[in-house]
Amino acid sequence: MTDSDATFVPKTLATRHTHSGDRMGLERYIGAMLRQKRLAQGLTIADVADLADLSRGMVSKIENGQVGTSLDSLERLTVALGLTLSQLFRDYDSPEGGAQHVKRGEGLEVVRRGTRKGHTYHMLAFHRGQPRNFEPFLISMDDESEAFPTFQHEGTQFIHMLKGVLEYRHGKQIYRLEEGDSFTFDAQVPHGPERLVEVPIRFLAVTVFGDGRGTG
Repeated sequence: MTDSDATFVPKTLATRHTHSGDRMGLERYIGAMLRQKRLAQGLTIADVADLADLSRGMVSKIENGQVGTSLDSLERLTVALGLTLSQLFRDYDSPEGGAQHVKRGEGLEVVRRGTRKGHTYHMLAFHRGQPRNFEPFLISMDDESEAFPTFQHEGTQFIHMLKGVLEYRHGKQIYRLEEGDSFTFDAQVPHGPERLVEVPIRFLAVTVFGDGRGTG
């Protein structure tokens, strides 16, 4: 997700101070916070304008960060919305979190060793640079006759069954994994699906590792 696709989130003060648009950054922040609070209360611009004794055009421009606002006008707006000035500026200098939000069905589909018809991996987080310390996947298996290879790599792997029944091999042992089951193991020991007992199968597989190797 790019910055242009994301909902406006205030940058840190340190970042903002390196640009000539400091004032506009503050105005955008104030506008975004006032608009968010107004919408949360189900109020229109006209409602807030009446409560704050300001023109509708002025309220709209303030929300869109198009104009600066005096302390008097700002106080009127915060009172109208039930805010204090300290609440309004609480998150102004909070750092960006770099969070990722992947909507249902939008995980990146990737090809892994052993991928066959009816066997798909959807990556649920996209790493930016190295080192990678974990890889989360949503894995789907629909073909009972499918043959699977054995995986072996660094890290600890966690599996949580969402649907179906699967026999999963780890070393010399075979474990029956059913809906709601969780399974954690050393990924350096050979492992992988042994038999699809009840399809369709869906499970989360998260590998925590230190050298960027993949999930099996």
